[in-house]
Formats: sequence, structure tokens, C-alpha cells
Amino acid sequence: SHRIFDRARPRSLSATASPPLDPTRRTGADPDVSVVIPAKDEAGNLPGLVTEIGAALAGRPFEVLVVDDGSTDETGRVLAEMAAASAPWLRHIRHAQSCGQSASIRTGVRYARGRVIVTIDGDGQNDPRFIPQMLSAMEAEGGDVTMVAGERQGRKASWGKRYGSRAANGLRRTLLNDGTRDTGCGLKAIRREIFLELPYFDGWHRYLPALVKREGGSVRYVDVVDRERV
Repeated sequence: SHRIFDRARPRSLSATASPPLDPTRRTGADPDVSVVIPAKDEAGNLPGLVTEIGAALAGRPFEVLVVDDGSTDETGRVLAEMAAASAPWLRHIRHAQSCGQSASIRTGVRYARGRVIVTIDGDGQNDPRFIPQMLSAMEAEGGDVTMVAGERQGRKASWGKRYGSRAANGLRRTLLNDGTRDTGCGLKAIRREIFLELPYFDGWHRYLPALVKREGGSVRYVDVVDRERV
């Protein structure tokens, strides 16, 4: 387990233990896939989620990076115990103070070693069993797909949240014409070299399909099923 403690100010993304990996550096030991989980106070959900990710990606080189966004619960202890017991591919990166979801994802991307980065929310609503399907979609068409985004079916949320999300997605599609029905789904797979090139701003994780297309990349979509938040 690599526990990297970021002691910078909330909006800073540099960590004091070691610099982010050189985006051009790869070795034979590097994984094919890096799963980035932004999480704050999710100690109760992370063990099940991390175990499911391990099962979904069994048979391929991968790593899981949990970006602990200033949690005050037992997240650190839980991850350390999992890494020692059964998950040597698990890495723990910690923000000393809460920086938000966008900053957490960016930190994970900068420390990831895989050529493909998969993002997934830390609350357990996103189902990891869809990750292999997304990776297969990425390798289709001769491997020219830059990003695969999950789009939720039968979303498990209150009427108010579903209505608000539908309105926000509609406005975004009208303004950006990005062809994405549900940009709020946390499940996304993006090639790392492109991810690192995207312009960063707070809230960027909601606009990733549009940003990828802006860079000339191609985006495909996979229907996924949301789960109840525990």
C-alpha cells in the first residue's frame, strides 16, 4: 500500500512524499488499468467496493488508488488492513484537507501508472462488474476509442435528485452538444495520456466527455445499472 499524505493547501494537488509519476514513464511492471476512487468518509463502503473491483479485474494487471479526501473516519486503517491482508495492488493517497471530487480524481490520475484510468465513486453505487465491458468497448474499433462513459439505467436516487440531474444534463447537452445523456455517472474509462492533457477546473469531472472531444478524442457509451447507496 502506498500511502501518500498531501499536506498542501486544499486546492493544491502536490504531495509531499513523492512527486507525481512522469506521464511518459512506464515499466514492464506497470499495470494496464488504474482504478481511481475519490472517497471521503467511506470506510464502511470501501472494503466491499475494492473487493468487487479486484474480482472484476482478476486476470489482468491492475491497481486501485483510493484518494482519501481528508476523511475523518477509519478509512486509512481499513485500507491498510486490506492491502496487508489480500490487496497488494491497493494504494492509499490522502489529502490532509478536503479538496473536492474533481481535485481527488486529478490527484489519482497524476499518481496512476496504468495506460487506462477507470474512475468510480467511493459510495458503492457504481457497480464494478461493468468495468470489463467498458474496457472491451475501449479496445474495439482497433483501439482508437479514447473514452468510454457509463450511462445509468434505473438510477437509484430520490425524485428530486433525478429531476435535478436530468435538468442539468439537458442544459449541458444544449450548450456543449457533447452527445452525452448522463455525464454524472462516476464510471468512466479514459486513456491516461489524454486524461493528463485535459484542462483542469473545479467540477471538471462532470464535463469529461466534452473535454475529451475537444482534444480530438472519441467517446463511446455503456449502459450501467446504479445501486442503492449504503
